[in-house]
Amino acid sequence: MTSSSLPAARGSAPARRPPGRPAVPLDRILATALQLVDEEGAEALSMRSLAQRLESGTATLYRHFTNRAVLIGHMVDRVLGEVELDQGALAEMSWDQACQAVAQAMFDTLGKHHKVAPLLIEQTPIGPNAMMLRERCLAVLLGGGLSAGLAARAYASLARYVLGFAIQLAGSDNGAEREQVSAYFHQLSPAEFPATLAVADSLPVSLEDEFAFGLELIINGLRRLHAR
Repeated sequence: MTSSSLPAARGSAPARRPPGRPAVPLDRILATALQLVDEEGAEALSMRSLAQRLESGTATLYRHFTNRAVLIGHMVDRVLGEVELDQGALAEMSWDQACQAVAQAMFDTLGKHHKVAPLLIEQTPIGPNAMMLRERCLAVLLGGGLSAGLAARAYASLARYVLGFAIQLAGSDNGAEREQVSAYFHQLSPAEFPATLAVADSLPVSLEDEFAFGLELIINGLRRLHAR
């Protein structure tokens, strides 16, 4: 009989279990999750794939998050925390200028993490950064004299507008494709497509230009509603 098969001595201490994996700091988890999505897309994010990147186990993640949805909420809030807003500059702007600046800042930030944008569809952001961003924008609108109802609808519309364009950013950086499309428009038949050919020098419109133009239209619409 080998020593490993001998019964434990009566009264002896039970065998000590090996220690579990060391805890991973929350900040490192979120940074790694964001890196994973930036590189591979939102669909690649799972508790298992993130644990593999961290060289840890999923149990480590479940110490912080009950499920993937909670993880996404924290990661999205981390991104929204990167939105740069100069409070002093905003205070000196009119409500419409400030509103436009906030929307542009949100778009620029999501542009840096355009593969994260689809995750904002899954749930309404209510993390601390999201709440502060919403609070600041609503304060600008209310401070400009907009009614509570108009301010709420204005913020919701602007947020969805920004998100819609941010989602499209993933496929908007192909310069070669834009050149091909432009060349195609310039070769159209004047008899069949005279209008398209007339504006061919301005086509295709870049996503950034579309966003800026549409944002200006929304702000102008809000000005008119407010004036009523």
